[in-house]
Amino acid sequence: MDSLRHILEQAQKNGVAVGHFNVADLVLLKAVFAAAQELRVPVMVGASEGERAFMGTRQIAALVLSLREEFDFPIFLNADHTHSLEKALEAAKAGFDSIVFDLSALPFEENVRQTKEAIEKLKAINSAILVEGEIGDIGTGSEIHEKARDLSKGLTTAAEAKRFVESSGIDILAPAVGNMHGMLKSMVEGETRKHLDMERIAEIKSATGVPLTLHGGSGTDDGDLRKAIAAGINIIHINTELRVAWRRGLEEGLAKRRDEVVPYKILPFALESVKQVVLSRLKLFNNR
Repeated sequence: MDSLRHILEQAQKNGVAVGHFNVADLVLLKAVFAAAQELRVPVMVGASEGERAFMGTRQIAALVLSLREEFDFPIFLNADHTHSLEKALEAAKAGFDSIVFDLSALPFEENVRQTKEAIEKLKAINSAILVEGEIGDIGTGSEIHEKARDLSKGLTTAAEAKRFVESSGIDILAPAVGNMHGMLKSMVEGETRKHLDMERIAEIKSATGVPLTLHGGSGTDDGDLRKAIAAGINIIHINTELRVAWRRGLEEGLAKRRDEVVPYKILPFALESVKQVVLSRLKLFNNR
């Protein structure tokens, strides 16, 4: 089985991106895995601190590992947006393949210092674990927002990115390049889309040379995603789109099975709804 690092190197070489999909229950995990299996492409599964608290850090790690081993399939587990060393170490000990150590809310120098310290401790647990750092402002919450915040002042510069990568020693960088977490109501309805700063992405890639992650990919224009991959993005996070599909599928199941009380006869509607979104995104990211 190839390592996550090798998968990312191959993605860069082939001009594609690895899809990263957050999960908060078994329905979402099964949907993501089924879509990746169908297309035969590597996939990353993410779990934020809140999602890990709900599912259990060790429990989700065991589920993902069981899928990888039973099917000999390149599915990897990422501890998304981890804001403390304690939670990062917990994920590393549970067997996560990568960790987003997100201290982007702190002053730059403090972010560097604490991230560097975390990397040393995390690599002592698992030398192969990949640690992602984040600078800039992309907002918070993979939810439906009433209005967009002005994130223009929090965009990452190439100079900042280079300094952060060299000073901290991170394996992967998550910059702010016009992306934001969550979706506006107009995006859910398909009326508006997010747009990215391609020139900024290319400059950051050239300055750092490390894998780049696009957080907050939900609701982004398809053309922009293709251009972002060409400019140097290697991992794309999708969460809110899956949550919307999960709810719509569940509502469909409840409406069509009004008298049903058996979960495994209702939940397949949610699973299929999520799977279709994952399929569409994986096809886009992999030039299918």
